[in-house]
Amino acid sequence: MMSGGVSGGAENRQASRFSLRIAVLGGAALVLFAVIFLRLWYLEVLSGDEYLAEAQDNQVREFTVQAPRGEILDADGKPLVTNRTALALQIRTDELPVGRERQAQLLRRTAELIETPVERIRKEIRLQTLEAPASPVTLERDVPYKLVYYLSEHQRDYPGVTIDRIYVRRYPQGTLAAHALGYVREINEEQLAEPQWKGIESGDFIGQDGLEYSYDSVLRGVNGATRVQVDADGLPTGKALSTREPEAGNDLITSLDVDVQRAAEEAMEARGLPGAFAAINVNTGGVVALGSYPTYDPAVFSKPIVTESTYERLTAEDQGNPLFNRAIKGGYPTGSTFKPITALAALDSGNVTTTEVIGDSTGFFSVGTQRFYNAGQAVLGSQSLQGALQVSSDVFFYNLGFRTNSQEPDGGALQEWARQLSLGSQTGIDLPNEEPGRIPDPKWRNELYADGLTDREWTVGDNINLSVGQGDLAADPLQMAVAYATIGNGSDVMRPHLGLRVEDPSGRTVQEITPEPRRTVEIEDDWRQTIMAGLEAAAMSPGGTSYGCFGNFPIPIAGKTGTAERYGYEDQSWYVALAPAENPEIAVAVTMEEGGFGADSAAPATKQILAEYFELERVDPGCGVETGRIE
Repeated sequence: MMSGGVSGGAENRQASRFSLRIAVLGGAALVLFAVIFLRLWYLEVLSGDEYLAEAQDNQVREFTVQAPRGEILDADGKPLVTNRTALALQIRTDELPVGRERQAQLLRRTAELIETPVERIRKEIRLQTLEAPASPVTLERDVPYKLVYYLSEHQRDYPGVTIDRIYVRRYPQGTLAAHALGYVREINEEQLAEPQWKGIESGDFIGQDGLEYSYDSVLRGVNGATRVQVDADGLPTGKALSTREPEAGNDLITSLDVDVQRAAEEAMEARGLPGAFAAINVNTGGVVALGSYPTYDPAVFSKPIVTESTYERLTAEDQGNPLFNRAIKGGYPTGSTFKPITALAALDSGNVTTTEVIGDSTGFFSVGTQRFYNAGQAVLGSQSLQGALQVSSDVFFYNLGFRTNSQEPDGGALQEWARQLSLGSQTGIDLPNEEPGRIPDPKWRNELYADGLTDREWTVGDNINLSVGQGDLAADPLQMAVAYATIGNGSDVMRPHLGLRVEDPSGRTVQEITPEPRRTVEIEDDWRQTIMAGLEAAAMSPGGTSYGCFGNFPIPIAGKTGTAERYGYEDQSWYVALAPAENPEIAVAVTMEEGGFGADSAAPATKQILAEYFELERVDPGCGVETGRIE
């Protein structure tokens, strides 16, 4: 009996363990089923739409349709920058076949197709993806239609190789006004991170310099897009699913005059010296002509890649640094063209009157043991302000520099008037990267001395040198044109501008560009009349420093020569003019590096600019010498 009881208990325990196992397994199966059910419910019900959209996206691809930029035109509507369409052979690196060998085979086939070394294709891919990793790599531009037809028929053999219609900047006037116009390039990675370019995508083109940069938001259109269904290889399977048409950019009408600009550039090129010019409307600040020599061809930057050797050539000092815009960045001493500014400072501070006569019997002005000589050590006799401007008496203006000297940190009346007339600061022109130049004052020099960068502190000699545009003064042609324009209109310091108005693609004006003057200055009528009379006599009367150039000019000119000493270089040639003298419309400033006397180089170029502006014919482009002395 005992053995039977023991045996029955063992069987019961085994049955209990078996039931427990069944229960555990059943529970685990139930939990697993619940997990699977919940996951399927999540995928099918909660996330079904999302995954459906992703699946559809894998079948649909969106292609950007480039928008044409707006055109840039001169004041008469003559085109300066336009667009042309081009068929470009491109490789989309994100669509290349997977696997190194398959990619190598594709590149070899492509190289044979366009008859170019495969290494050249690899090099283009490396260079262009370095600049813009997400953008197509352009291999050829303006490809023939037979290539277009062939690729369309054999597209499956060339995955990732496409032909796209693109817009390329075109320059109908060649290199004319290159520095003012600027150029367009694809946005780079650094720019993509800048707030200014928010909303711009990799592969988009933006203005990189000049007006293209300043008015990029005006000129740049809105890209369109085309959505197409593709197969497993990413190739279109049919018609476009949807299309958003691109919106062309607006056109920019400028104040430039193509004919005046060309006359100025030809005058600079004829002399062959580095230099610059600026011509502005005295009453509006509209820039009629602006340029720098040597210049460059902006079409260079329309190419898919600009080589390092090209950049080196365009910035090489021994080539004249063609990319450098001397009109708004070239800081030079101005020589005697600065004298009207000195006159205003001395008149305003009470250090001279319009009729005071200052004697000159020696040809020099003395301060202690130091002597400051007239040009050529000429003795010009006693002069009042008008006569001193006519013959460009340095001694007269040395006196004014001595009288207006100040040890105050910012200097005295001379520095103040120079700054008021836009020297030593940006003029505010609608171009990027304008340099302010420099008006030397005690603070500037004394800080240099404290830092061990010069051998002395500020002295009265610095102010004397500044009074005739010498010493540490640094100014450019645009600043001098603005200063003279202020004298010409009598009060308004204009903000020079190239933009005139904006038109939409239909030709409707959407914006007028009329900036207000930066400030007004008080120039008394008798001051202005005396200065203008002196400048007119300098150009139109015997004995004037540019009479040999403008004595017979049909339009009365008020102009001033400048011959500036520049350390390490031959003399800098300057000329600044207002015309017509009795009621000025235009201010012109020209400078040439190592051009010698103002009447030798800068004055003849100014003459050509004014002759074209006033549409004069049969004007002798040269400048004779009326007297034995040229300032």
